Amino acid sequence: MAPPPIVIATIQSAILAATSNLLAQGLTAYQNEAPFVVDWVPVFQFVVYAFVNIPPNFLWQEFLESSFPAYHVSPTPVAVASAAANDEKALEQEAKEGKLVEPKLNIRNTAIKMILDQTVGAAANTFLFSLFMHSIQKAMVRTPGTPLSSPDKSIQYLISRGSINYGKVDWAGVVARSRAEFFQILVAGWKVWPVVSLINFAFIQSIEGRNLVGSLAGVGWGIYMSLIASR
Repeated sequence: MAPPPIVIATIQSAILAATSNLLAQGLTAYQNEAPFVVDWVPVFQFVVYAFVNIPPNFLWQEFLESSFPAYHVSPTPVAVASAAANDEKALEQEAKEGKLVEPKLNIRNTAIKMILDQTVGAAANTFLFSLFMHSIQKAMVRTPGTPLSSPDKSIQYLISRGSINYGKVDWAGVVARSRAEFFQILVAGWKVWPVVSLINFAFIQSIEGRNLVGSLAGVGWGIYMSLIASR
């Protein structure tokens, strides 16, 4: 039996989150003219965030679609012409061929979904991303200046006892830093996500398809967010 769509979407997003972080690490190494050594700790953090973040976002998209359906049923031009001519035989034939009605984009609902997604949804996602990343980074602090000579070093840290300790997190500092960068990230997102949302709401009918498109676009966005998180 195939897994539920929400599970598939989460796994896809987790894979793409790991990909975007690895690309960001490679880009940083290239810019600094340094050897590219994979650090699996931030990859792990971004993958965990995907598993935490995608299910509620999937449900958010389902809520938007159920509340404001993108398409409504409308008579086809052929059916309208047949009805105007009182051609019952033509209407019967079109009914047999499934040509009486067709899905039509609901512009009003699409606009409402875009506004909600780019205000309520974007604000929540932006702030929660910062909270999650800053808190998990503080919970996984390594000895300052410790070099990573090989990917094995970061793996050894990940599997070591006490590698994640939220008791070390200064939550007041995490909230303050998240608030400080909130508008910078939100405004940067508005340069990307409204276009993605328009494509999704106007042309992609399934929630799974919309999540896939969003995740693919998120590879580039994930590189930007990885660079933000690594500062």
